[in-house]
Formats: sequence, C-alpha cells, structure tokens
Amino acid sequence: MDRVRIAAHAKVNLLLRILAREAPAGFHQIETAFALLELADELVVTRTTSGVALTVDGPDLGPPEQNLAVRGARAVLEATGHKFGVALELAKRIPVRAGLGGGSSDAAAALQAVNVLAGNVVPRHELLHLATRLGADVAFFASGAPAALAWGRGERLFRLTGPPAAPTLVALALPPVGVATPDAYGWWDEMHPDPAPRGPLLLDPDAFAGWGSIGRLGGNDFEIPVFGKHPALRALYERLAGTHPYWVRLCGSGSAVAAVYANERLRDDAAMLLGEKHQRLISTTTRAAAAPGPEPG
Repeated sequence: MDRVRIAAHAKVNLLLRILAREAPAGFHQIETAFALLELADELVVTRTTSGVALTVDGPDLGPPEQNLAVRGARAVLEATGHKFGVALELAKRIPVRAGLGGGSSDAAAALQAVNVLAGNVVPRHELLHLATRLGADVAFFASGAPAALAWGRGERLFRLTGPPAAPTLVALALPPVGVATPDAYGWWDEMHPDPAPRGPLLLDPDAFAGWGSIGRLGGNDFEIPVFGKHPALRALYERLAGTHPYWVRLCGSGSAVAAVYANERLRDDAAMLLGEKHQRLISTTTRAAAAPGPEPG
C-alpha cells in the first residue's frame, strides 16, 4: 500500500478539571472525559522516497516543522528506520484554536497512517507511547475509542463505550477569537498561584449514562479564566445555554462552545436564534463507535 486516507475527528471535553501544576516544568495534571465528534479533518498520506512534506487545504497552520501531523509522521519514520518518506495532504475542517483537538487528532491520524504504510510494524502500545510524547490529547485520538476518561497529562485512559444516546446532536459556536492552550493554562495559573488540593469526584461508566449525570460531574476549569479574558465568550456561552440544550460547555481551553440537544428542531431553533453575525455555527453529532482506521487512498 502506497497511499492511505484517514479521518481525524474532533472531540469535546465532557468535563475538565485541573488537579495540580507540576514543578518545576509547569505541566498540569488534569482529569477529563473525551467524546469524539463526527466533525473531522481528512489526512491523505502517500509514500515517497524520503522526508516529510505537508500541504494544507485550509487555514495557515504555521511552520511545517511545528505541525503535529508532521511530528507524528516523523516519529513513526524514525521508529521504523527511515526506510521511506511521506507526503501529507491535510484538509482542515476542524477550526483551529477552538479547543476541539484538531491538531492532536491530525497527529494521531499521521501516526496510524504512516504505520500502515510501514506494514504496521510499530505495535499498538508503542504507537500510544509515541502519541503521549506528542501532546496531551493525542493518546485519546490514537486509541480509537469513541469516548474515554483521562488523567495525568491525558496519557492515562479508561475507554468508554460512548456518550449517552450516541449519536447525539451537537451545535458548535465558533467566535472570531481563538484561544491558545498555553495562554489558557497561564490564565488559570494567574488565578491559582498556589493550587489547593481538589475534592473527590466519582468517575465511573454509570456517571455517563445520561447528559444530566454528565452535567452533574462538574464543568470545565478553563471557563472562569477564559471568560474573564474574553467576556464575549461568556456572553456566547450564556446565549447558547438559553436555547434549552441538555448540556453546554466551553470546548477544552476554548474558544468554541458546544451544546447538546434532544432533537434537530431544538438545535435548528438555537442556530436561528444565535445567527452567524457574531459567530460561526457548525452542526455535528457525537460518534457512536470508534474512529475508523486508515483506508487505501
């Protein structure tokens, strides 16, 4: 096989708690739950003689050497002895700096696709190890699970069968402002110079049996610092919360806000009420099954 195609799905965080800040590196220990969305980038990977090339159909993602998909491809090529190179063609559909995990998902897709081109010589557990080195969310996307609990830096995962009643109707509201994850953590650090220990929280599969129980697990610790820096995001959150969703949250570190609805009529009514003058709206669903693997391109 010389060419493969793979979908790189977005995610939402059903809850997100920042438990501690490590010293001296400053990394953060988190507790979260991920759920995949149908919204996805598309990555086509073609075998070449050497190196890693990247072309992007979508927004400017910065220098290729810093791109997570490029870094993922290089990690597998290095692990397999650089016997060939790859050309990456990335169609970006997941908004950037929105907290939807697009970059991390692209990295996981690159890991899987390049490994297929190499004959799947890198075992699954080693591929997950490579994923954890690339970023906090990459291991979840590489796992293929439709939903999972995660701890630490996101590398400790407990697979869930999926969010309740999946597929569930989701509306994503995208404001014109983006939020960089390091900035969001920095704002949280400003508010918590000496973080106190967090209270207990019972996390088990039964807690994800319904959207009401998911909502009772807690919110997203980034909401207060991010809303403090961007009051327009708080206003967007409040407008979305007023459209009768089951559940509404800031996505990851922001800036997108996600809401879950009981039916298409409620989701469509919410879209009409908000309009697209001050934000972009995307309709999608949660995934009822694991993310598909690479296919011949």
